[in-house]
Parts: sequence; structure tokens; C-alpha cells
Amino acid sequence: MVETEILLFHTLIELVPIIVAARIGGWLLGRLGQPQVVGEIAAGLLLGPTALGRLAPAASAYLFSDLTQPVFAVLGHLGLVLLMFLIGLEFDFGHVRRLRDAAIGVAIAGIVLPFAFGLAVAVLIRPAVAPDVAPVGFALFLATALSITAIPILGRILLEFGLVRTPLGALTLSAAAIDDVLGWTLLAAVSAIATGSFHAGDAVRTLAATIAFVVVIVVLVRPVVVRWGARAFTPQGAGLGLLPFSLLLTAAFACAAATHRIGIFSIFGSFVLGAALWDQHALRDAVGSKLWDVVNAFFLPIFFTYTGLRTDVGGLDSLGEWGIFLLILVAAIGGKMLGTGLLARLGGLPRRESVCVAILMNTRALMGLVVINVGHDLGLIPPDVFTMLVLMALVTTFMTSPLLRRFRPAE
Repeated sequence: MVETEILLFHTLIELVPIIVAARIGGWLLGRLGQPQVVGEIAAGLLLGPTALGRLAPAASAYLFSDLTQPVFAVLGHLGLVLLMFLIGLEFDFGHVRRLRDAAIGVAIAGIVLPFAFGLAVAVLIRPAVAPDVAPVGFALFLATALSITAIPILGRILLEFGLVRTPLGALTLSAAAIDDVLGWTLLAAVSAIATGSFHAGDAVRTLAATIAFVVVIVVLVRPVVVRWGARAFTPQGAGLGLLPFSLLLTAAFACAAATHRIGIFSIFGSFVLGAALWDQHALRDAVGSKLWDVVNAFFLPIFFTYTGLRTDVGGLDSLGEWGIFLLILVAAIGGKMLGTGLLARLGGLPRRESVCVAILMNTRALMGLVVINVGHDLGLIPPDVFTMLVLMALVTTFMTSPLLRRFRPAE
């Protein structure tokens, strides 16, 4: 009992500065036209070894005890499980049905070119930054981190700029939707290969089990939930009652546990369940009204700030390491923007709108950080490379809004 109280005390005194700093950071960066996630990660950087750990190491060690690391790791990943369930529900596969060839081309180019650049960079830098890491796993995760697009943040930016209903917005959202499907499928495949210890037989079995899981969710689970969902709302129109909401959360957690058991990360399971229910708009709105605030106010600040706490920018203490970071950044921006911008132009968009597509598709923060943390937890992304990739995700997100203001078409 005493040990539990001590752990609870340390957890509580860490939660206070984490949530307060995340809200202040999100507000300050929001005033500058940036997504709040950038402020939350910046808050973590200031609270962690990058700033507070250097200026006041004793206070940092007291506030952020090693004792609580497993607690915050679990809370952060639990938040990701819930977030990916909500993102799955928000997916609009109706866009995918109405896609033109240009959007498909933009999506594929947005994965293939940066992935190829990432593989090439991984081969070049591994001897210097990750000599003891399995080469295949390191290369695959680095390439995946460079390939991903953060569709939730992209969607918020389009809303802020009033571009959602424009051809530019429709094309970008459609391409990003496909990009995310490809990206999460890629993450599942990469995780399967990595956790299969790179044995072909294990990887094939893991991938086969993943495909079987998706089929079971779509073919068997979805019809049951759809029929049940039609009867789950309260008569007075108050949304989901406590019991059906609890059952839906239980299903999300069960799916997350299933994909973990299969051998890929748990976030994929809850995402698949949400995506299978993408067209159940009443259910989506009811679940979102109960869950989004809790996830945004509590779980996501923990995940993003904890990511910042694990990042030591001062650990990049040589010109060589900063040179490697710049190489990663150039590969990330160049691969994503060249591929998507060129395909948008070939698909018939005017030059400025093609540039805007490239700028928007380069946004990585949320999804990129998920991939980076997955690779770190699997031991395939060393601490210095983790820092470089966090900075890459921040820079590519931070540059989106100002560049979009500069290049957006005149109304």
C-alpha cells in the first residue's frame, strides 16, 4: 500500500506540470498559427533533459522520476489506442470512392518517394548512428517515419484556412486518406517484420494473421456493431448510454489487445475497428462527444509531452550529428514534396495549388511521432536518431501553416 501511494504521489506531481505546460505550449503556439501538438511537444522539450534537465537537474530528477516511466508509457499508449479508434471513425472512405487518378497518384508518390529516400539515408547513416541495431528494422522504420502524413492535423489546417470544400482541399484530403491507409498498413507490415525477428516464416505468419484480423473485423464484427448501434441510442436523443459506450470501448481495447497478440502494435487494432465503422455517422458523433475531450485534455498531452521528455536536443553535440539530422530533414521534405507536388501538377492542378498539395502532404507531427515511438519502443530507433526524427516531425509540421499562407491561391 505504501509503495502504491508513493507511485501515485510521483505520478500526480508529474501530471500537474505536464498538463499545465502542454496547455500553455499549445495556446502559445496556437497564437502563432501552429497546431497545438507542436506546443505540447515543445513543452515536453522544455521540461525534459533539453532545458530543465540542464538548468535544474535536481528539480528535473525529482519531478520526473524513473519510477513513473512505465506509468506514463502505458498512459500515453492507452491514449494512442483511443485516438486511433477515433481517427478510424473519422475516416471518410467515401472520398476514396470518388477519387480521381490524380489523388491516387499523389498518395502513392507521397509514400513511395520518401520511403525510397529514407531507405537510402538509413544505409548511409546506420554505421555512424545505429551500428548495433538490426539494419533491416532500422531502415524500414526510418523510411516509414519519413513517408507518413498526419491527416488529423492536415484536416484541422484545411478547416482553419477554409479549404476543405475546395478542389485543393478535396484532392489533398483524399490523397492523405489513402496515404494514411497505406502508411498504417506499412507500419503494420514493418512491425510484423521487426517483431518476427526478421525470419521470413514468422513475418509471413504475422502478416497473414493481420490480414485475417482485418477480414474478421470487416466481415463479422462490423455488421453486428452496425445493427446494435442502431438500437444503442437513448430515446431522448442524449447519445450513447453508459452500457453501449462501455461495450464499444471494450471492443476497441479487445481489438488493440488482439493485434498486440498477433505481433503488431496495439494501436492498429483500435484503428481498424474505428475505420470499419467509418460510415456510422451518428455513432461516430456520439462516441466523439464523450471521448475527444478526454483524449485531447488528458491522454494526448501525456503522449506528446512524454515524447518531448524522452528527447534530448542537447544530445546532438557534434556537427556530424546535426549534419545527419539535416540529411534526414532534406530527405523527408524533398521526398514528400517532390513526389506529391509533381503528381498533383501532372494530375491537372495549377502550379500554386500543386505547391500547396505538397506543403500539406508534408505535415507529419501526429502520425510521424506514433511511428517514431513505435520504433523506439522496439529498440530499432536509437536515442539520437529518435531526437532527430522528433525534430523532423516538428519542423515539417511547423512549416506547413506559414508556407500555406504564402502559396495558397488567391480567392
